[in-house]
Amino acid sequence: MRKPSREELEKLDKDQLIEIVLELFDRIGALEKKAARSATPFSKGKGKQEKKKPGRQKGRGKFTRRMEPETLPGDQVETITVELETNACPDCGGTLKRGTEVATIIDTPERPVRIIKRFEVQRGKCLDCGKSIRAKHPELAADQYGATAHRVGINVIARGLALHYYSGATLRKSAEAIGMLGGIPLTQSALSQFTRKHCTGEGILAGIYQGLRREIANSPVVNTDDTGWRTGGRASYLMGFFTPQLAVFQVRKRHRSEEVREMLGKDFDAILGTDRGTSYEAKEFDGLRQQKCLSHLCKNASNVEEIKKGRAKDFTRELKRILREAIKIWRDYKEGTIAEKEFRRLGKKIDEELTWHLRDRSFKDPDNQRLLDGIGKQHDKGRVLLFLEEPEVEPTNNRAERGLRPAVIARKVSQCSKNETGERQFEALKSITATLKLRGQDVAQGLADLLRGALMTSPFSSR
Repeated sequence: MRKPSREELEKLDKDQLIEIVLELFDRIGALEKKAARSATPFSKGKGKQEKKKPGRQKGRGKFTRRMEPETLPGDQVETITVELETNACPDCGGTLKRGTEVATIIDTPERPVRIIKRFEVQRGKCLDCGKSIRAKHPELAADQYGATAHRVGINVIARGLALHYYSGATLRKSAEAIGMLGGIPLTQSALSQFTRKHCTGEGILAGIYQGLRREIANSPVVNTDDTGWRTGGRASYLMGFFTPQLAVFQVRKRHRSEEVREMLGKDFDAILGTDRGTSYEAKEFDGLRQQKCLSHLCKNASNVEEIKKGRAKDFTRELKRILREAIKIWRDYKEGTIAEKEFRRLGKKIDEELTWHLRDRSFKDPDNQRLLDGIGKQHDKGRVLLFLEEPEVEPTNNRAERGLRPAVIARKVSQCSKNETGERQFEALKSITATLKLRGQDVAQGLADLLRGALMTSPFSSR
């Protein structure tokens, strides 16, 4: 808007002045919103008076109290009896009714107990040909002699790798933490060399990772998402594929339908939960059943609604109402508050409402038209309310976004991958450690068991 002169303003009537004032208010509001968003990193535009109070908020999340620790094999349990010093009430002198309550403190020894296995390996040398031989032991590597004769055990290595690939600490900090907590010297290079050996080629972790990829390709429902990554300082993509029991990652230079098919396989015909990324709109995916994330669709509608006025908001408001009602129906069914028959009836009703709301028509507003055409196309393909037909499918892609979050944090505090070898190592160990956690196993101990070769019918069989 051109800035009018004072003489021009004096010639305007009341209605024209009001229109200018309203336009200025809109511009000021947009500038304030932009300033609030860019005030600090990760800011959500909330002022100090709107910030959440520390601690659990009422109605936010399930409240649980800390339970008495479970006694595990090998634990040293010491029971200490704390007796009352009197038999009478210190205030009135009345008789006390005795009872007992339990309080616990769980701790570790001041000095960790280290296990040092000292092998006296016999050697022999042929007097005729001069060939040397060494005695073998299952815990000793074939090349464990000379300068590399003294090494740390699998448990120590597994804890260091779990700190790095699952918890997000750098390799250097992971090695330092092992030294402080376990009293065992460990170097960054030891972790790097061990990872390179077992995550590439014929390494045991490389084989387990390939097994996880096959499991994903055979899963009935898979959620996927991607985020930025860097390899050798160049931009790349980190893709994640998730089920309730699986988390499989891959790093590639590009994120196209080819990379998605590389993970899922050409014969994948199950259900894929995604956002509105263009990679999933390729022609080869036309026959693939997909569930678009309703949270993304609602956000798209909200973004349009924010910049509209009056009746131009009606389309997005009704769209969000229908989508949120569909999510509520699905959640009620999963929680058992409505029966399957009622779920099917309500699902059919919602489908009819959305079909009517997304019918072919023309809007004067181009943003509403674009939203109608985009979401309408997805609804025509059965990708908006598929979860009402197949309840095992989730209406949002939240599972994939949660699964990627630790990797995003790792990206922010590291240099990502130095080269393609680093990519393969990250893919394998990030997938294995995340899957161990999803299956309720201790990450470090589970990784140690895998490295010892504790494999049964599948890489993560319950033991």
